[in-house]
Amino acid sequence: MSFKNIHTQDYQFHANPEDPRVVTRLILDEKDADVILTGYPDDEGIKLNGGRAGASLAPHEVRKALYRMAVGSLPESTLYDAGNVSTELDLSDRHHTALLQNEKSYRAGKFVISIGGGHDYGYPDAQAFVSSFQNSKLKPVVINFDAHLDVRPLDQGLSSGTPFYRLLSEKPRRFDFFEVGIQEQCNSTYHREWCLKQGGKIIDLHEISKKGLLSSLKPKLQKYKKNPCFLSIDIDAFSSAFAPGCSQSWPTGLLPEDFLLTLDFLFQKMNVCGIGIYEVSPPLDVQPLTSRLAALILYRCLHNFKRRGQSHEKPKRIRKR
Repeated sequence: MSFKNIHTQDYQFHANPEDPRVVTRLILDEKDADVILTGYPDDEGIKLNGGRAGASLAPHEVRKALYRMAVGSLPESTLYDAGNVSTELDLSDRHHTALLQNEKSYRAGKFVISIGGGHDYGYPDAQAFVSSFQNSKLKPVVINFDAHLDVRPLDQGLSSGTPFYRLLSEKPRRFDFFEVGIQEQCNSTYHREWCLKQGGKIIDLHEISKKGLLSSLKPKLQKYKKNPCFLSIDIDAFSSAFAPGCSQSWPTGLLPEDFLLTLDFLFQKMNVCGIGIYEVSPPLDVQPLTSRLAALILYRCLHNFKRRGQSHEKPKRIRKR
């Protein structure tokens, strides 16, 4: 099987009926859902990149934190959990399975959520998005929040450092690409120059530290108006004070409050169609702060998400493979 179902009873708990939780928004029929969630319990790509393992446990822990949050004022959108990509496949087949699942979801007009796993899954997630929207009236935009550029070539295999090398090589100029929160000590000059030559725009953490995240990003997005957008979030973009549980964490990084305000702006400015969160590593976590941060980001996305209306431009027909 390409996908393995999760058991929603793993996330059930006794709660006051007057205090419903996000788990109560889960439905059984994918066709009736507004939001599709998939998990990648896989850190092979992190190991190939020389990182510390543990992200294979993230989908369970992030789900647990998300599904226990209070419904509060969440919109009435419905959520379908598609389960996890099967790790019985080899890594390239796992990526292809994720890509096909997400293409199907975008084609049906769903909002797509992915929980990694290594950032190597940023490739199938972003590839499915770009392939789905590359013929739209408005150019698709991919925004990667990360300490690393992740544009390493494929000489070490499909590692967590390769997703945007693959995407930029295969889809040149088909989308606009932003790297946000990049830290100098994490990247080579060669990789930086390569990214810029492919048309990528880089917003360094140094600039963000002086101006703030929203003030740094806002002017760069001035020309866009409701362009389809995919958000890729490597949790190591955040300071280790808030996200210690990841393959590589640094004391420097983004701050949660600033990021959540920026997330609100992105949903207002762009047509955010999907989001992936990667590299949360529960064995390396504390309390568990990092899993809760990832869940909080997804919760904020659900708050910002609006049911797709008739005016929403659905992706064009996708070529058969």
